Amino acid sequence: MKDFPPLTSVSVATFGGGCFWCTEAMFSELKGVISAVSGYSSGSVENPSYHAVCSGSTGHAEVIQVEYNAEVISYQDLIRVHMGSHDPTTLNSQGADHGTQYRSIILPRNEDERQVAVSVIKEFEELLNIPIVTEVTDFEAFYPAEDNHQCYYQDNPFAGYCNAVITPKMAKFRKTFQKFIA
Repeated sequence: MKDFPPLTSVSVATFGGGCFWCTEAMFSELKGVISAVSGYSSGSVENPSYHAVCSGSTGHAEVIQVEYNAEVISYQDLIRVHMGSHDPTTLNSQGADHGTQYRSIILPRNEDERQVAVSVIKEFEELLNIPIVTEVTDFEAFYPAEDNHQCYYQDNPFAGYCNAVITPKMAKFRKTFQKFIA
């Protein structure tokens, strides 16, 4: 169990950067993160299934919804970690995963969050000196993925995809974001 200062409020952020198995595994390790749930957002179908989202017909992105203690980690730092933990310069793909469901997306809940997201994107464009394709779309709904997609890496660390893709990403993530890791 993580040790946190007492909560005065729980904040929520939603974003996607490719496969939600990877993203959930990374964000679950951050100081101040209470939970990271894999799911779907920014599509046209209520309560979509994994298979429907993977078909590309629903318009959803694979995302995570993060509950966090803003007294421990800020929304701005979450977005910085998000932008630095995937490739925000590739349209509709991350590594071998291709399709609109794997797009880079930030789903702000208000104008302040939108401004933070746009500011961090500009920061990364200047840092990388290449256009960022991360979509910034107002949050409308989040649909949790099926149970077998929750804590996938934690439950299946030796599965082929986990071993080949997520484990190396986790090593890089832990090194890059060491100051944010619980």
